Amino acid sequence: MNKPSWWSVWLLAAMLCLGQGAAAQAPAVAPAASAPPPPVSLSARKVYEQARSQLVQIRTLLKGPGTQFTVGSGFVVSDQGHIVTNYHVVSNVALEPDRYKLVYVTADGRESTVQVLMLDVLHDLALLKAAPRPEPFDVLTFRTNSQPLGQGERMYSLGNPLDVGFAVVEGNYNGLAERSFYPQIFFAGSLNPGMSGGPALDQEGRVIGINVSRQGEQVSFLVPAEFARVLLERGRDAQPITASAWPIVTDQLTTHQALLTDRFMRQGWKASTHPRYTVPVPPDRFMRCWGRSQNSESGGLSHDRSDCQMDTRIFVGQFTTGSLSTSAQAYDGAQLGSLRFAKRYGDRFNVGGFQRLSSRHQTKPQCQEDYVDRDGLPLRVVVCLRAYKKLPGLYDASVLVATLDHPTSGVQGQFDVQGVGYANAMKLTRHYLEAYGWARSH
Repeated sequence: MNKPSWWSVWLLAAMLCLGQGAAAQAPAVAPAASAPPPPVSLSARKVYEQARSQLVQIRTLLKGPGTQFTVGSGFVVSDQGHIVTNYHVVSNVALEPDRYKLVYVTADGRESTVQVLMLDVLHDLALLKAAPRPEPFDVLTFRTNSQPLGQGERMYSLGNPLDVGFAVVEGNYNGLAERSFYPQIFFAGSLNPGMSGGPALDQEGRVIGINVSRQGEQVSFLVPAEFARVLLERGRDAQPITASAWPIVTDQLTTHQALLTDRFMRQGWKASTHPRYTVPVPPDRFMRCWGRSQNSESGGLSHDRSDCQMDTRIFVGQFTTGSLSTSAQAYDGAQLGSLRFAKRYGDRFNVGGFQRLSSRHQTKPQCQEDYVDRDGLPLRVVVCLRAYKKLPGLYDASVLVATLDHPTSGVQGQFDVQGVGYANAMKLTRHYLEAYGWARSH
């Protein structure tokens, strides 16, 4: 892909789309082990004993010394040895096959090699294939879509927590997680590191979810089993992935960024976000917004702040991407006077925070500053762009905006977009800038 001529094209296009531009002057460290869970029930023991032979531990080994690098869990879904796990469990092997290899270990201690067949990065899933063996594999089956889960239904999450042995964790189904961009099951149970990729079963031992993440002592999330079932059907006869999977990851993220851009732009903005201006604050659909206020009691600068960000982030390998966030701060410096307010207001306009990832993963920020008129509302605008080095055609974009119409008050906003194509970066920049203007009551 030919890269654009950065700012003679990029920002000019974004500003001209507004019609008012005028040039003037950018998975994780395992938590500490929690207290041992209470003894499991008889039903949990029954489910575990029935599923024990279908559970496996997935180990990533360094090819040279053969030492263990990471561990996760998985489960067998065909008698030919197909195994489902999380993408993040096998990401090192998928992205750097020359450095790492995979093995699986059964609950009774048998170990053998396994290869990656297909990836679903967006739902954090991977389909593997175990080395052939004379006898068929024992299999876990998926619960059918014709039997939807009921609120509070008992669930049993299985895996190998903290690399200490196979275990079962009891919990309950609490519906789908709100504001998740892709469906995730809200599981009232505590997952631990090492359980990623293991199955969550119903009382009949059928797969209803795949362990993916923990958010608290008794709050965890699971990938719905339907995505794993689809992955199995698509990849059952696929050839092993032997080269680096960066192109596969790039293709899936390209699909994601198109969907993300479309859904974000179609939802619009909240109304009445400021008494003087229209300020872009997204609705709480697949983003979570929080507000806070700080009033100065000593004649200083007071401000109200809102921060909105997605819960969903796409794990790539060494970093995450595919997310959006916004922030807005309304400042009141009436007690400061115009000169002191201008100094503090300008200091808060920080253009140095656009470097999210290291130079190993992204190019240096390319930034441009302009002054834009929005129907008589003057704005100071900085736009920055960074390209991904191993995800060609994808970028991080940041937009920083400050209103300049009042001597002792104003609003500053920031819009951060991760992992989007060049055209969508421009569309989203324009969409964000066009949301600034005068409030109707002004």
